[in-house]
Amino acid sequence: MLRRDFLNGLGLGVGASFLLPSAVLAASPNATSDEMNIQAGDWKALRNMFPLTRKYIQLSTFLLASHPKPVSDAIQRHRLAFDENPSDYWHEHFQTIDRDISASAAEYMGGKTQNIALTDSTTMGLGIVYSGLKLQVGDEILQTVHDHYSTDMSLAHRANRTGAKINRIALYDDPSQVSVEDVLKRMKAGITSNTRVFVATWVHSSTGVKLPIRAMADTIDKLNQQRKAHQQILFCVDGVHGFGIEDQDISELGCDFFIAGTHKWIFGPRGTGVIWGNDKAWSQNEPVIPSFSGSYDVWMGGMTQDQVPMGEHMSPGGFHSFEHRWALPEAFKLHLQLGKANVQKRIHQLNQQTKQGLAKMSHVKLYTPASDELSSGLVCFDVKGMKPDMVVKTMHDKGIIMSNTPYRISYARFAPSLLNNEQEIELALAEIQAMA
Repeated sequence: MLRRDFLNGLGLGVGASFLLPSAVLAASPNATSDEMNIQAGDWKALRNMFPLTRKYIQLSTFLLASHPKPVSDAIQRHRLAFDENPSDYWHEHFQTIDRDISASAAEYMGGKTQNIALTDSTTMGLGIVYSGLKLQVGDEILQTVHDHYSTDMSLAHRANRTGAKINRIALYDDPSQVSVEDVLKRMKAGITSNTRVFVATWVHSSTGVKLPIRAMADTIDKLNQQRKAHQQILFCVDGVHGFGIEDQDISELGCDFFIAGTHKWIFGPRGTGVIWGNDKAWSQNEPVIPSFSGSYDVWMGGMTQDQVPMGEHMSPGGFHSFEHRWALPEAFKLHLQLGKANVQKRIHQLNQQTKQGLAKMSHVKLYTPASDELSSGLVCFDVKGMKPDMVVKTMHDKGIIMSNTPYRISYARFAPSLLNNEQEIELALAEIQAMA
């Protein structure tokens, strides 16, 4: 229902907007906080934007972001507006706000606004994409053994419903020795004439390995050139680790679908995420959850389906945590002000410091590749004689928050981020050294 129709239905008319509470009128979804004025690469000023406790050295902020002040301010503006007058505030914005958010995402990640769908998490995005794949009996899905549980189960559910078959391959045996050539060789060997979908993860949270997605995409493109249209392989990527680190235009990365949560490295509101898909990919996917954006207008008879941008059509409808989703543009703006190249350089700098320090310790086995080309954000290792969860507990007792990888084979894991500095890394390394 359009806001005009809604207000007329109340007998107020469109001119009655002066009756709305002043706090609602002032709470524009596009309002910009003064705290957004940060100089590119000013990491100290960035850290000061976060209420994150300083009682600990935080080396696990990738898990779930603390909200920086521009994001929390935007959340609060929307929350107050909804609390004062939820019906009017929603009707005022719901038909255009998702498109505005997608536009801010496209400005940061590249590609066309209409090719971006909004979700609540990486898991939701994976579920939407994989549940909507147009597959049939005899089709094969090729994935890797390095993927997260959410990918495994989303694909398993789709295979069960369609009769498609899942094959899994290892792209490396020893993560510290991974090479581009070996990854491409193993991927190509796993693809058969029945492969319709290839699924991979950009940065493995299990090992810290960053896959050469562009080179993998080029290999798949060459194979697709030899195939008929109905035999083409779709390349789908879980990109949540790497997104918010790498200075990359996602539309030029080479994959067909890119799925990521935005409440990790991006510092977006908790409970937000995005899907980017090229035109070919979206044409081979079916909606799973009805949209409340353009598709609602189709249902109401106001437009035809071909007039609805694909991203809006594929964004799940229903009522979300709107104050969080609508605040997402502030996170993208913040990263753009910091500079994507600066962000990439800084995180890799701190990662290199961490890896080089660990590599010098005889009681530590480092699993993450030394090169920036094949790693990003996450540093995984073992301490001789200690289980990973005990390393985490011991470090926590020392005032350092880290994590261990939640996989069948678990490693201790550091995740140096923009919220860390060189001194914190040295202190963390010193505590690992003390475990010898």
